[in-house]
Amino acid sequence: MTIEELFGEIATTPTAYHAAARIRARLEEEGYEEAGETLLPGKSYYLPLHASALLAFRLPKETPEGFVIAAAHADSPCFRLRDAAELPGGPYLSLSAERYGGMLNESWLDLPLSVAGRVLCRTGRGVEARLVDFRRDTALIPRVAIHLNREANNGAKADPARDLIPLYGLSSSAGSFREALAREAGCAPEEIVSTDLILYNSRPGTVWGAKNEFISAPRLDDLACVYTCLDAFLTAKPAASVPVFAVFDNEEIGSETKQGAASAFLPEALSRIAAAYGVPLPRLLASSLMLSCDNGHAKHPNRPELADRSEAPVLGGGPVVKHSPRYATDGLSAALFLEVCRRRGIPVQHYANRPDQPGGATLGNIAAAKTPVSAADIGIAQLAMHSAYETAAAADVSLFTEAVRACYESAFRFSGSSAEIL
Repeated sequence: MTIEELFGEIATTPTAYHAAARIRARLEEEGYEEAGETLLPGKSYYLPLHASALLAFRLPKETPEGFVIAAAHADSPCFRLRDAAELPGGPYLSLSAERYGGMLNESWLDLPLSVAGRVLCRTGRGVEARLVDFRRDTALIPRVAIHLNREANNGAKADPARDLIPLYGLSSSAGSFREALAREAGCAPEEIVSTDLILYNSRPGTVWGAKNEFISAPRLDDLACVYTCLDAFLTAKPAASVPVFAVFDNEEIGSETKQGAASAFLPEALSRIAAAYGVPLPRLLASSLMLSCDNGHAKHPNRPELADRSEAPVLGGGPVVKHSPRYATDGLSAALFLEVCRRRGIPVQHYANRPDQPGGATLGNIAAAKTPVSAADIGIAQLAMHSAYETAAAADVSLFTEAVRACYESAFRFSGSSAEIL
């Protein structure tokens, strides 16, 4: 995947709803069909889930050894708008929003924001969901000037109910947000029943640095993994395994939702695949590998002491294997990923939290708890995770794509704590 292609995908998919729709369209362009009641070996399928998650797979003609699964998430920290979005107050019109996920608050201030999501419109037969994206600067959360808040540079804490309220317009614009939303959705304002909307950073991605070695863009966590994994999935050569590509929602708030990694979506889909070959699911899971794909923290140029002394990846050093009691990686899964990459000449780095700093969770153990399969947490090294604008290395995009593709082009045969790479 090229950097330009990645930037293009990120720009057109500001929400998990848009990402799922975009991925579905790409799969259909490649000849994938939405799975019905019967799955046939030799065919390619996808399964959508509640409009913001999706799973795709290719069924080999012969009974496979197992599954190779790459799973990522399409949601990112953002501000979610309430249905009654307008907040009148004196001469201004603001928007009622709350934080979603563990965001870096400061990065969202004084940044023009746009609106995207889905609108549920009333129709003659019920309600219809329609994707919307304003694609223009719509709101902004203004800072208080240093002259009015002398403690601003002394670690002052933002009050979400007062300091993180997006400004939308002047009081004379009252009612205009719903009207603009209706225009985007192609319905009348009174036909809007409910909404799932966010504010997002619409700034385009950029390549920069002394030798153009860095990239910055919104939502690199985790859309960089989503689209590199999709590219690897679509371009991988057939192997003796079932390649599975999974995109979940709600990882940033724990995955415990109907469209999250903790749902029954993945194990039920894999059960259907096993049934298509007439073999028990545990038999296939016993020789399977799952890659939980989510970006990892690179050593910070200004604060290197925050990184572990021995396992701190750097930008441009290749894919990262993540180690922690909270991650799914164990010795066997790490060894398999490392060996696959070694055979392809792909450099690999390791990440571990500094011992006194608990790291963030991923979907790896959450999904593996419902689908008992050997799993490794991997990702792209990046800076400023959960910022409104994140940074990674340009070289790591192609290296990560190659690593995931190499795994898709492999199959594994497990025997106790040993495994053969086919």
